[in-house]
Amino acid sequence: MISVDRLQPSDRPVWDELFRGYSEFYGQRLDPDVAARAWGAFAADTEMHALGARLDGHLVGIAHFLVHPSTTGPDVCYLEDLFTAADVRGEGVGRTLIAAVARWAGDHECSRVYWQTAESNEPARRLYDQIAVNSGFIVYTLSV
Repeated sequence: MISVDRLQPSDRPVWDELFRGYSEFYGQRLDPDVAARAWGAFAADTEMHALGARLDGHLVGIAHFLVHPSTTGPDVCYLEDLFTAADVRGEGVGRTLIAAVARWAGDHECSRVYWQTAESNEPARRLYDQIAVNSGFIVYTLSV
């Protein structure tokens, strides 16, 4: 059975592995200082939030998200990072994490949850196409 709750201090080593895996999936190297900053923000649970999915008591998935104002309506929730351990993909961990983030967002008066993924991430997109609407927006990034 999959359960979802806030990350606990004892989750840090497995979270590090999962977050590193997420970063590597997108071709990035996870800077330890950046990871420490994120972990601290998740522990504070004020601006950035994290949930962990457990299967048989073991942390196997993570979701990182934040809330921001919208110019056209109530606040919205941005699901920034979602990652599951390779050996449990296809077992409902990602779907369960997204549902938990959506419940959290509803409880915090957000009007919607949104996220992005690589166009080439076909396994994730198969799930996302079942549970959400692809708005058709294209993401542009400008480094400063």
